Amino acid sequence: MTNNKKTLRQEALARRDRMRQEQRVIISQKLVDELQKLLAILKGKTVAGFWPIKSEIDPRPIMLALKEHGFKLALPAIIDKTTMVFRIFEDEGKLVDMGFGTVGPSEDAQIVTPETLLVPLSAFDSKGNRIGYGAGYYDRAIASMRENGHNPLLIGLAFDCQEVPSIPAEPHDQKLAMILTESGLRSF
Repeated sequence: MTNNKKTLRQEALARRDRMRQEQRVIISQKLVDELQKLLAILKGKTVAGFWPIKSEIDPRPIMLALKEHGFKLALPAIIDKTTMVFRIFEDEGKLVDMGFGTVGPSEDAQIVTPETLLVPLSAFDSKGNRIGYGAGYYDRAIASMRENGHNPLLIGLAFDCQEVPSIPAEPHDQKLAMILTESGLRSF
């Protein structure tokens, strides 16, 4: 990882952290306003979301709306230091610690290959490049899905303040097809 990526991540996360909690909650709820646009473009019937950490945008309102429209939900599950899979998410009470301050479905939840991924991020640019949190779990999981013949639709979820002018993309980086922020849904 380049130092530039590290700096871009730190700056974007600092801007996100400065947002008031109430503002983050309102914006997270507002994502549901884009539901009809999402329903028109989502691939398949299984959507992977994520459990929010720290000051991250909260995908749970949009995930609940998708569930109400018949989609199966999945969450990431960290298997080891390099591997992440997606497991069916049905019961908040059965979530277990995954490290990094987040939770995911336990080992008894079915592993699935979602057709659409709602992707967390630290920063993004206008070309669909994203910076995660530095561990590479999403990049590796998506690369593995593609190597196995799957091409999931990647939609980043973030706040507008996380946009940066340009991200130096590396060969292993997986680009987003779209980003959903408080300004709406944008395609790249």
